[in-house]
Formats: sequence, C-alpha cells, structure tokens
Amino acid sequence: MTRTWRVDEVVVDTTTAFQHVLIGRTAHGLTLFCDDERQSSEASQLVYHEALAVPPLLLADQIRSVLIIGSSEGVVSGMALAHGATTVDHVDIDAETVRLSARHLPYGYTEDELAAAEAHQGPVRVHYRDGFDFLAAAESAGTRYDVVLIDLPDESEDPQAQHNRLYEADFLRRCARLLTEGGVVTCQGGCPTMWRNRTLVAAWQRFTELFGTAVYYGSDEHEWAFLSGRLDRLGDPVTTMQDRLAAVTSDGAGYRPASIDAEALRAGTVPPHAVRTSVRVSAPR
Repeated sequence: MTRTWRVDEVVVDTTTAFQHVLIGRTAHGLTLFCDDERQSSEASQLVYHEALAVPPLLLADQIRSVLIIGSSEGVVSGMALAHGATTVDHVDIDAETVRLSARHLPYGYTEDELAAAEAHQGPVRVHYRDGFDFLAAAESAGTRYDVVLIDLPDESEDPQAQHNRLYEADFLRRCARLLTEGGVVTCQGGCPTMWRNRTLVAAWQRFTELFGTAVYYGSDEHEWAFLSGRLDRLGDPVTTMQDRLAAVTSDGAGYRPASIDAEALRAGTVPPHAVRTSVRVSAPR
C-alpha cells in the first residue's frame, strides 16, 4: 500500500546531510515532507502537535524546563512556553531542515525567533546535535527536565533505520534519567490503524514495561497515537489531566488547546483493543 500526495507547487526540494526535504503546496496548504513522508501541514499541524504536547504537559507535576528532541518546525517549543516553561532546550541534528522550516512554513519558529534560539538569547535554546550525545552531556551536567518530548519521523519496520535507536528502550531510559520528580517522557507511538499498528504495539509494550504510569493518547482527528510515561504510579492519570486542563481553561494560566477538551482526553486515552490485547503485562523496570 502506498500513500500519494499531489504537490501543486514545489517551494523547496533539497537533500540535507541527513534526509531528503521537500516543502510544497498541497490540498493541506504548505506541507513538509522528509524522505517522502508527510511530517506536517498547515491544515493538520495544530491537531498533531496538540496531541503530542498537551497530554504530557498536563500529566507532569510542573512545567519549568522542557527538552524537545526532533520537531524541526518548532511548534511544540511555543506550546511549552505558553504552558509556563521558562527553559526549552530543542535538540535537532538537521540544522538545514530546521532553518528551511522557519523560512517557509507559516507555523512554528519565525526566522527571527530561530536566530535568537540558536544564539541562546531567550527561553528557547536550539542545539544542533545528536540526541544521544545531548542526553549524555545533560546527564553528566546534572540537568533535569519536567518533560522530555521526542518528535521524530515514524519508527520504521526496517531494522537498519538509524533513527529507530531513538525509539528503543535504552534511549527512553536515558530520557527518564533526566526527569524531575513527577516528570514525563513522551513520544509519537505510531498509527493505530490495524494494518499499520505493529510499531505502535511495540512502543506501547516499551512504555508499559519502563514506566510506572503509561498513558496512551490517540488523536481523534489525526491518524497518530502518542505515549507518555512517568516513573511513579498514578492511580488515575486521566482524571489528573482533566483537572489540570480545567484549571487552565478557568484561570488562563497554561496552554489552552484548540482541539483537546476533557471529553477528548477521556476517549483518547483508551488504547485500541488490538494494542491492549497484544501487550504482555509486566512490572516496570
């Protein structure tokens, strides 16, 4: 099975040191493709990025410092700041893709915002580094984060895919070692559609094994699911998230999502039957 996009206007078509990047105009507006896979578009990026960022921002006990690995467009950096973060470290190995996104996409960083973040002049600091290397340096320095958010191209069923190592249990453990008390690690889990869910099943298995509290969130308006984990055990994490969302909407302190409300949290945090019944239940380690 293939997915085909009609690109009516090519804005950028280049190969960086790490991937083929195309930015073009589609039926969804300006759209970013990396290695021929759609990453984001004007029409759907807000729904995608809120499904990725809002659940962990609500699940963490506090939001002061956030680490983002991947997420070239920079949308999630802005959401973290709006939710109260005072420091956002954004790590991406591909400087050219980040800069092209700021130059051509009408969402995420502007070029001026990116320039300031590259110079570490403000709350957002961009680091063009390998994720593993950054984690090692942060751990050595004793740096801690309330949320570690991983936003990468889809995990591949090809075992040779290099970016798969940033989905594996060892990488998640390294992220978890940087968490503050009550902190959260989150990443894209995959697609719940029955003929594309193998990587999601594997990701959910990792999270349920590694974390005392694992929370699934499947976007009700997009084809992707996202996983969040806390090292400790929460008795009712969904109610905790709903209560914190209610506090945001009542006092305005925090990021106010456009596509997620209490009902969406209740419905979207139940993993599909095929995912739940495929996972072996074991104690976190």
